[in-house]
Amino acid sequence: MGTVATEGARGGTFRSLRHRNVRIYFAGLLFSNIGTWLQFTATSVLLYGINKKATDVGLNTLFQFLPMLLLGAWAGGFADRHDKRSIAVFTQAGLGLQAVFLATADFAGWATLPVIYAASLTMGIINAIDNPSRRGLVTELVETDEISNAMSLNTTVMTGSRIFGPALAGLLIGPLGTAWLFALNAVSFLAVLASLFLIRRDQMFPAVQAPRSGQPVREALRFVNSNAMLKRTFLVFTVVSTFAFNYGVVLPKLADTRWDSPDAFPWLLTVISIGSIVGSLATARLPEANPRWFMFATMVCAVSAITLAWSPNLWVAFVVCLPLGAGGTACVASMNGLSQLHTPPEMRGRMLALVAVAFLGSTPIGGPFTGWVADTVGVEWALAYGGIVALCCVPFVRRVA
Repeated sequence: MGTVATEGARGGTFRSLRHRNVRIYFAGLLFSNIGTWLQFTATSVLLYGINKKATDVGLNTLFQFLPMLLLGAWAGGFADRHDKRSIAVFTQAGLGLQAVFLATADFAGWATLPVIYAASLTMGIINAIDNPSRRGLVTELVETDEISNAMSLNTTVMTGSRIFGPALAGLLIGPLGTAWLFALNAVSFLAVLASLFLIRRDQMFPAVQAPRSGQPVREALRFVNSNAMLKRTFLVFTVVSTFAFNYGVVLPKLADTRWDSPDAFPWLLTVISIGSIVGSLATARLPEANPRWFMFATMVCAVSAITLAWSPNLWVAFVVCLPLGAGGTACVASMNGLSQLHTPPEMRGRMLALVAVAFLGSTPIGGPFTGWVADTVGVEWALAYGGIVALCCVPFVRRVA
């Protein structure tokens, strides 16, 4: 195993792309997630335009990510006991139908707050089931020593789509309107569905399916609690995710009120995503994820968030968005890598689900609270307080770094 790991480490940043299944799957994900970010950006613009309130956008994150908080850990156990590719086929098809519904509602003129919230709740339920299976499938496309690299490249694909998605949204919302962006997202799911059907099973490295038990979630939690490094990084990651990753809630109002540029929101997301590519690729270059890198990435993200909150103009904000994206994505990618490297194969789906619960499931708490801070305390503080919280968490990781 040591020789294999060494050879994998020498393969470079893109070493896991030598697998045909990985190349096909990542290509499908890239096109599909460009559509997802078209929809995400259009939804934020649509919601903020109704009442000009960040709270409305924050409440949407509640409906979108509450299912992850409630169902995410269970979905991880479900993924560990069933075929991950089959689950992903059904969930990706369901997400495509959700996009069709949202496009129809917008075209018909009845995309009100309750309708959008209902659509987001539906998407959240499907995503909660999809997330551990879709991401867990990545670990079955490569050999064990390449899992950390594949997970980092998976993050690169997801963040890379954030470059093109918001940028396309910025170009298309004006001439086409939000409804057409929802429709384009629906079409984009054909790409990921095609990639799932093109994966060759004889070239996969399937994990041993977990036996059925009455306590799949408790088993995963007990495992995390027994590992000092995982326990500390999970706790810090949960807190940071809750309060420091609410860019989509804050930036529409920050661009509108501080920099007098309401149309800048998609472009701010695009620049953050360019920084995210740097952060995910930097993580992919590491032989394996480690707590020191996680700690450094968290610090970069925190300082950048505080700086962005009081950037004097839009051009400075664009510059600051680069390290913000790099630090945030390196933090997420390293947490994914750590959770897989130190976990037995039959528990990887549950560990991915726990990471997703920490990252996305915490949003129903942080999103609405951040929106409230933006509307009542000040939009700058709505972004800066998350960075301050993240900085305070860093010493907690240093003991195991």
